[in-house]
Amino acid sequence: MQLSLSGAKMAGVSGLRSIMEDVAASTADASAGDWLNLSVGNPASVPEASDMWRTALADSLAEDFGRVSCRYGPSRGSRFLIEAVVEYFRRAYGWRIGPENVVVGPGSQMLCFAAAALFTGPGARGERKIVLPMVPDYTGYQGMCMHAGGIVGVPPRIERQGDHRFRYALDVEGLRRQSDIGMMLVSSPGNPTGRALDRADLDALTTLAAERDVPLLLDQAYGSPFPRIAEVRTEPVQHDHLINCFSASKAGLPGERVGFAIGSPEYVDALASFMSNSVLHAPQLPQAALARIMRDGRLDDVTREAIVPYYREKKRFAADLLAETMPADMDWRMHSGAGGMFCWLWVDHPWFDDVELYRRLKERRVFVVPGRHFFVDPLSSPAVAGHATRCFRISLSAEEKVLTEGIRHVADVLREMRAEAPVTTR
Repeated sequence: MQLSLSGAKMAGVSGLRSIMEDVAASTADASAGDWLNLSVGNPASVPEASDMWRTALADSLAEDFGRVSCRYGPSRGSRFLIEAVVEYFRRAYGWRIGPENVVVGPGSQMLCFAAAALFTGPGARGERKIVLPMVPDYTGYQGMCMHAGGIVGVPPRIERQGDHRFRYALDVEGLRRQSDIGMMLVSSPGNPTGRALDRADLDALTTLAAERDVPLLLDQAYGSPFPRIAEVRTEPVQHDHLINCFSASKAGLPGERVGFAIGSPEYVDALASFMSNSVLHAPQLPQAALARIMRDGRLDDVTREAIVPYYREKKRFAADLLAETMPADMDWRMHSGAGGMFCWLWVDHPWFDDVELYRRLKERRVFVVPGRHFFVDPLSSPAVAGHATRCFRISLSAEEKVLTEGIRHVADVLREMRAEAPVTTR
């Protein structure tokens, strides 16, 4: 089989994908319950959210099935969801938008992929790249570039906070040194760190987008107005060069693949055409369900009363557990994010390696995610190589019992790795 250059890139197995396949293979048999899986990216099963979606989908199946599932729909998105989105954002934020500002896709990741295909790569202005303004960021973004070397991650400024905390800060000057930006893409709140852009960050990014005449895609799969998994102070804003992407996944419906983007008509029209030329349109039954719960307020109610408190408590639980369990005399640090679905940890010692931690934990039937997969080609970048391989991600979707046992194993393995390190290292 002969693949094209883009085919070879897209058919390749990424480091994280190989680990996810490792997790699937290891937990596929009857012993799956013996594993402590702290790597999962699925949202937690919040009962109120599950009930909401089950009811909304059942109502849509009963009342809308004939007109949504038995015929093709508009590539831009079903009329009832487009109208619901427009009404919702006019009401919630006072946005002056119409149907021409909205496009629906089979998940926000597909919308981001479409944007990457539309705005980056070879073109009249030369080779243009996807630029991630601050890594680490969602590892799936690295699979959106269909040619080698077409994505760049800007290293953050690292700020230590107290004994066991740190945070990443946007390096605006480092970002401005990128000369070949085709589009910028950032998750906020972020996966894996939970850090959220503040208004100053967002203003800096939109200013640069306007100066370079490129789109900024802001992936709010974890943010406002739903599911608000992190404590976000900066509400969604409008800007001519900003494409806001939203998803139903982390609000409890990851399997049905529905998301939408709001932006200027010139960007939205191009995205709608891409949908038409690639997937025709997003699945329509979940579009009908999402429209129902946006219009009648159920999504806001469940977000406020169930999803937000659930993840806030899990983050507090995990932070307390780490403080109690991790070696106090070791330089480990948790990122001070605004919340989110994950804990992002940094072990700042020369003897630590994220893949070695993964290997040793797997022997104990525990899974975490090595940190290097959230950086762009970190081993070739002196600016991040020493940091990226000393980080790892833990999911908060696991049950408290699994978190407790899993973090205990993490602490034990760290002590083991330190004990085996050469005595000359700190």
